[in-house]
Amino acid sequence: MCAGMEKSHSKVQEMLDTMARNGWRVTEQRKTLAQIFADYDGYLSPKDVYDQMSVHYPSMSLDTVYRNLRMLSEMGVLEHFYFMEGGLKFRENCAAHHHHHLICINCEKTLAFDFCPMDHGLELPGNYKVIRHRFEVYGICEACQSVTEG
Repeated sequence: MCAGMEKSHSKVQEMLDTMARNGWRVTEQRKTLAQIFADYDGYLSPKDVYDQMSVHYPSMSLDTVYRNLRMLSEMGVLEHFYFMEGGLKFRENCAAHHHHHLICINCEKTLAFDFCPMDHGLELPGNYKVIRHRFEVYGICEACQSVTEG
């Protein structure tokens, strides 16, 4: 097995192990779903995932895909992002620790960063007890800037 295949297999196994720890039955459909994200280095919309899954499982509904993606995101297997043009997209979780992202709105390149605004006395309105949060910064990466400037 080459290094790329081993890495993909390892990612799939990590995802399946997390599913099992969360009480999910590890079905062939879920193995395929994990493989799709292990093989793709970027973001996939629910429709992208549905299109790939329906090749193997023609009776699978888009609603089933949405439900699985949402649950995988809640258990930390996948991360979800809202793109202004592309809507909701998912990708394999890029880190096991708390982090945030810089996201290019042009090419969707993402850089993780560990700085957290919540750690610096951010004052929020209301009397909320914060349980969890997300923080993404959208912009244009250096490579895309140089293409538009050149």
